[in-house]
Amino acid sequence: MIILVINCGSSSIKYQLLDMKSDDVFDVIAKGIAEKIGLPSGILQYAPTGKDKMVKDIEIPDHKVGMQLILEALTNPETGVLASLEDIEAVGHRIVQGGDFFSGSVLVNDDVLEKIAFCSDFAPLHNPAHLLGIHAMQEVLPEVPQVVTFDTAFHQTMPSYAYMYGLPYQYYEKFRVRRYGAHGTSHQFVAGVGAKLAGIDIKNSKIITCHLGAGSSICAILNGKCIDTSMGFSPLEGMIMGTRVGNIDANAVIYLENKLGVSPDEMSVILNRKSGWMGLSEKTSDARELDALANGGDPKAKLCLKKFTYDIIKNVGSYIAALNGVDLIVFTGGIGEHNSRLRRRVLENFSYLGLKVDYEANNDAFEKNTIITAEDSTVKAALICTNEELVIARDTMHLVLENQE
Repeated sequence: MIILVINCGSSSIKYQLLDMKSDDVFDVIAKGIAEKIGLPSGILQYAPTGKDKMVKDIEIPDHKVGMQLILEALTNPETGVLASLEDIEAVGHRIVQGGDFFSGSVLVNDDVLEKIAFCSDFAPLHNPAHLLGIHAMQEVLPEVPQVVTFDTAFHQTMPSYAYMYGLPYQYYEKFRVRRYGAHGTSHQFVAGVGAKLAGIDIKNSKIITCHLGAGSSICAILNGKCIDTSMGFSPLEGMIMGTRVGNIDANAVIYLENKLGVSPDEMSVILNRKSGWMGLSEKTSDARELDALANGGDPKAKLCLKKFTYDIIKNVGSYIAALNGVDLIVFTGGIGEHNSRLRRRVLENFSYLGLKVDYEANNDAFEKNTIITAEDSTVKAALICTNEELVIARDTMHLVLENQE
């Protein structure tokens, strides 16, 4: 089954075109990413399997344009891998926020779309972009089944004391205000792969997964199930991120609304789109650019990176306490997979547990699943390349085939 998987992030669209023969037998036909969406200089990467990767600097003002560029690349008469878009048999989408409506993947229908739209208030940077992707596919391929996989589904195993806020209970009953988390597909995947790599039985394990990118979250996983995660009601909560503020005293938000004379919607834009690394550095929301600025001596860029590292350390430390120990710490995501210095700085704070970094392995680890702790380390750590697209493709294949029976 030829499946196009779309993974819309807040500033990127990752995509893979897969030929799924079974869960573990598949071919990746092409993959790539449209990134720096909404920034002055966008990048489109297109990599057909067995051929040279193409990288194009192009302005990508929004996710709709990004989707158009991806489809054009796949069907390009000279370099494309599809004769036409009709070769696509199913489309799978990553959806950040499904509230507590969904505990697993589902086929797209009007009711599902309404619930995704309802949850847009919970994930204002993501769900609207996801809906654009779904609607774009419906227009181009109206007869092709589409499946959605929710980042929040994996976190539905959190106990109520972990997901409830200390608000009047009626607000949960009436408005579904609670903690939902995000990146669940990634956390679930890398925990499973990491456990196998480390020789750990995931059903008898304490694992902490760190998905680090423009959007970042950390997850505490006990015996294969999520018991807590750093993101909350929306992907705004948690650590400092590309354009998101992370944790902040709610009274500071009210104070700023009054001082600035802005509406709640305008304040939401500030918190979600103008804060984080962008707001603190006053220059960029891109981690690679921050690194370059920091290496050049920029004090605000250094502050951003130090705060980000500190936020990771605090979250990992708190989850070690919640789990009453840890067997494995996993790094994944664009930053987690590529920034060896960040991994080292985080892990060195847990030497009191007997964790010993393998500095050579950590420095050499790049786009390859790798144990980055020494053999005699009492706690293992690993770089695991996330593959949310494969999880989505598997779910898409199963649901489409079941629906055809």
